Amino acid sequence: MKNNKQCVLLLMLCFVSITSGIAQVVVKRQVTLMGSVFEISLVDRDSAITNQHIDEVISEIDRIENLISEWRPQTQIAAVNRNAGIKPVKVDREVFELTKRAIQYAQNSGGAFDISIVALDKVWVFDGSMTTMPTEDLVKRSVAKVGYQHIRLDSASSTIFLELPGMKIGFGSIGKGYAADRGRDMMKAKGIEAGIVNASGDLSAWGNPPRGDAWKVGVNNPFKPHQMVKVLHLNEMAVATSGSYEKYAEINGKRYSHIINPVTGYPATGLTSVTIYGPSAEIANALSTSIMVLGEKEGKKLIQRFPAYRYIFITDKGKVIQQRWK
Repeated sequence: MKNNKQCVLLLMLCFVSITSGIAQVVVKRQVTLMGSVFEISLVDRDSAITNQHIDEVISEIDRIENLISEWRPQTQIAAVNRNAGIKPVKVDREVFELTKRAIQYAQNSGGAFDISIVALDKVWVFDGSMTTMPTEDLVKRSVAKVGYQHIRLDSASSTIFLELPGMKIGFGSIGKGYAADRGRDMMKAKGIEAGIVNASGDLSAWGNPPRGDAWKVGVNNPFKPHQMVKVLHLNEMAVATSGSYEKYAEINGKRYSHIINPVTGYPATGLTSVTIYGPSAEIANALSTSIMVLGEKEGKKLIQRFPAYRYIFITDKGKVIQQRWK
């Protein structure tokens, strides 16, 4: 369920303004974390101190990655995966609660979102070389180890148990959004007036940039390069986008997304991109991934249950569908 991002920050760079005789600056830094480029921009009045705060955000994101990465062998989630079908693994409460929320997202979406999809057997190839459909039996067997219903949580002991041998869980679909939200929360608690923690398009923003009343984030149209579908004006807001416009297979004239339905094993079709914006990047992550799988009709039904969030859908035919604030 890896997401391709298409949100482009339009106004984030080093503006300087004078407020009450004190210069405000935007300090920005890029760093690779969680397999993605994070861009952290903070507004403050002392660039040296602001750089220290950026260091703190980076440390926090690295701390989260060292808890939930399925690729780093020392993490708690890696231990959970190694012990699938063997025994429960005790985890920090933070990891337990994140997993609990992920199961709730799966339940909300009828399984369209599922952190156990990382155990999917790879039968689809999205490098342009795949020209024929895999057999139904092969696709069916590819999801044999996938199913959030087999994730067992014990709140009293704070343990996670994967019932099926060979089963795995991973947080590629919501981990970066969670980290962006955490970075924002940390900086707000320290009194940082404004900023954006941007994880390759999954971002959390707060406050106002100098010389502006909102951060401006453009949503690209994959069918019309260099054209924006919409420019979002963000204060206390988060954005996440899932898309298939960069990675897909075209078989017999039909486009198949690299985003796989965890229930059926078949790629999502119908939508090329889904952008969700609202209070939390984590929740926006979960919704954008779910809706790519569910499609337009069922996706609209799902987001109606989250009235604080809005959507921008772009269909496989290039139609733009937007939900507006009432």
